[in-house]
Amino acid sequence: MPSRLRPSSTDLATALAVAALSVCSAVFLESGPYAAEGVRPLWPWGYLVIAVAVAPLAWRSRFPVPAAVVSTTASTLYYPMGFPDGMVLAAGAVALFGAAVRGYRWQAWLLGVEQFLAIHLWEAFAYGAPRLGPALGMLAWMLVVLISAEAARKGGEYRAVVRERAGEAARSREEAIRRRAADERVQLAREVHDTVAHNISLINVQAGTALYLIDSEPERAAEALATIKRTSRETLRELRATLNVLRAVDERAPRAPTPDLDRLDELVDGTRGAGLDVRVRTRGTPRRLSTNVAAAAYRIVQESLTNTVRHARASGADVELEYTADGLDVLVRDDGAAPAEGFTPGNGIMGMRERAAALGGGLDAAPDPDGGFTVRARLPDPAEPPDPLSAPAPSPEP
Repeated sequence: MPSRLRPSSTDLATALAVAALSVCSAVFLESGPYAAEGVRPLWPWGYLVIAVAVAPLAWRSRFPVPAAVVSTTASTLYYPMGFPDGMVLAAGAVALFGAAVRGYRWQAWLLGVEQFLAIHLWEAFAYGAPRLGPALGMLAWMLVVLISAEAARKGGEYRAVVRERAGEAARSREEAIRRRAADERVQLAREVHDTVAHNISLINVQAGTALYLIDSEPERAAEALATIKRTSRETLRELRATLNVLRAVDERAPRAPTPDLDRLDELVDGTRGAGLDVRVRTRGTPRRLSTNVAAAAYRIVQESLTNTVRHARASGADVELEYTADGLDVLVRDDGAAPAEGFTPGNGIMGMRERAAALGGGLDAAPDPDGGFTVRARLPDPAEPPDPLSAPAPSPEP
């Protein structure tokens, strides 16, 4: 039998149970102490009608409307044919319930009303007047079946919505995890770029200087090589600290904290060793900045000086840090050759802008009209207001 025509185990069990109920109740009323005179015997046509009423229940999940039509029609015709009453109407009730639960609401209600009217119009014709008690009883049972089906259908829809929302929430969590992982990878790539680009540029300049001076001025060549050693060691240390984040195994390698403005002097000294005269000025009252702002300021200065060393052919650069009540302003200006008109910012400038934007600030990078290149960054970091409870109490006036 094709899978579509094969009845499910639940429907088959339901059909067998209703068949047993219908046959047993009819047989009891036919031959038991409550047997009525003049009742038509069940064999053979009564059993056939019961079978026609019950059999469609085995397919009520796959074909709910045809099963309801056949079952309600057969169970309705059973009574005017004069067979013992029994519980044959239960087959029609189960079929109507299954159709309504599966969303065929108007078909189920229409079949229920037709069954009710057919039986009680026949009774009115057969007995000369409608029997009000049985009519109200059957109407009540029909309403109970159909309203119960509506409630079950609503409950099923609610559970389906809950499952759908749970699945959507799970998908949203997975998407958030993937997005957070992607953001972390971008952040790590930016850290690696900032570290490698700056320090490798310094190493390249120092290597060229050592190669040029190794014969004529070996002392200066030795200083350049010492700078290369120090810079390469620092590069390896920062790379190891960054790449350790990606490793699943626990290592004993040292992990350095993210560089911030506390290491600005080291950065400037290393850049000066590459032959660039760097001047640092601080405006306002220095204060402790948040970790993200201090790290972003350090990376912006580092990337700006790296670009100056690599591209600007400059002799000097100015670094200005201005502390304000609501943040930090960073300015890096060099006196080198301005880039060609219509230049396209590279990954370094884009990374600086992303750092500033992530903190709610902004960054401008453009050539100066008189030559050179300027980077201006605004990094919001409002200062915390003083705690009035910790402030000293004013001394009383004499």
